[in-house]
Amino acid sequence: MSKVTPRTLSGFMELLPEKQMKMERMLEALRRSYSLYGFAPLDTPVIESAQVLLAKGGGETEKQIYRFQKGDSDLALRFDLTVPLAKYVAAHYGELCFPFRRYQIGKVYRGERAQRGRFREFYQADIDIIGDGKLDIINEAEIPAIIYNTFKSLGVSRFKIKVNNRKLLNGFYAMNGMAERAGDIMRTVDKLDKIGEEKVKQLLIDEVKLLPCKAENILDFMAIKGSNAYVLERLKMYTGVDETFDKGYEELLAVTEHLAAFGVPEENFAVDLTIARGLDYYTGTVYETELLDHPEIGSVCSGGRYDDLAGYYTDKPLPGVGISIGLTRLFYVLDEQGLLSDEPVTAPCDALVIPMTEDMGSAAAAATALRDGGVRTQLYGEQKKFKAKMSYADKIKVPFAVLIGEDEIKEGCLSVKDMQTGQQQKLSPDKATEYIRQSVDGRNSAPLIIE
Repeated sequence: MSKVTPRTLSGFMELLPEKQMKMERMLEALRRSYSLYGFAPLDTPVIESAQVLLAKGGGETEKQIYRFQKGDSDLALRFDLTVPLAKYVAAHYGELCFPFRRYQIGKVYRGERAQRGRFREFYQADIDIIGDGKLDIINEAEIPAIIYNTFKSLGVSRFKIKVNNRKLLNGFYAMNGMAERAGDIMRTVDKLDKIGEEKVKQLLIDEVKLLPCKAENILDFMAIKGSNAYVLERLKMYTGVDETFDKGYEELLAVTEHLAAFGVPEENFAVDLTIARGLDYYTGTVYETELLDHPEIGSVCSGGRYDDLAGYYTDKPLPGVGISIGLTRLFYVLDEQGLLSDEPVTAPCDALVIPMTEDMGSAAAAATALRDGGVRTQLYGEQKKFKAKMSYADKIKVPFAVLIGEDEIKEGCLSVKDMQTGQQQKLSPDKATEYIRQSVDGRNSAPLIIE
């Protein structure tokens, strides 16, 4: 029988244990941060009815979706976490308490062309707040605080949360007689950071069919930059002409006014009129987050306000606001650039108990005592020479080796070796447990990302 060559499909990430542990630590940090703000965990099915997933789909979405037939069922893999959320809230409306706050961290699937840093299977880490009929602007103001806390928990301080409002943009285009082309204009302007002002201007003229003077007006508006107070003051000059613009201005003002109360420093937040987000379902505040030292990564956290995402499943108005982190891409780029810290423990255990005699009972008892004290412990049970046992400890990068020989058995103690420093000491099981736990906790408190 011929052997099948083991291989991982293009566009799918598969990590070795050490890197997988780093990924798990990022996942844990996100769960802690999201839970801190009162979001409940949610897990929706990976496979849904294609009709449900494509209710708002078509176009590019339908081209990218993994769709298949099983018997008479037309099925598809979820391509994001927001559409399944809309279905979930509509289906369980009578059982949920509103505003409904949920976080979800899970894999999604898109059949797009795999390339460096872009995957067909990848983790998204989402939060959303869904209202019943209404959702106050305070929820949109709280989102920057959650983004700020989340990235601080990952060890990052140099980042900028960029915020804008789609009503503001729609109102500006309406004022200038471009309301019918607002969607196309926003999608084009959204490319400013990627292709630059001149190319965007040309696209507005060639593809959106705007007059050169109109394209100039748009780019002049987008060029309003400076402190948040300065940008808001300039925007105030446009009020009083269009009702939609005025509403967007009021909402943007409300979001910025609450920043201090939510603990977001001015240097981590910017009103940026170029932010539009390409998806049509955003209706109010929109967010993008950039790592200041690594602009090449692009937006690492984005989202916004939407008012009718669940309209494909129910007549009840269920407005929401949410953000999403493309975790797999972020992890890949940080790892590629050597920005993931090696300080936190990435071994499968904190201590490796190594028997030095044939008395496995004493070694098993020592391992049990350490585990009872909250130390992740592995018992080395193979009958090999001491050198091979220590080589194994080195390879899995365990922080501590616990040696159990005849002297340790007689004295009722453990020999604890720090694998980083090489220092070794005899301790009682209780003191050994406390020593290992405190040392590991100290290492694990280090930032996950190197700035």
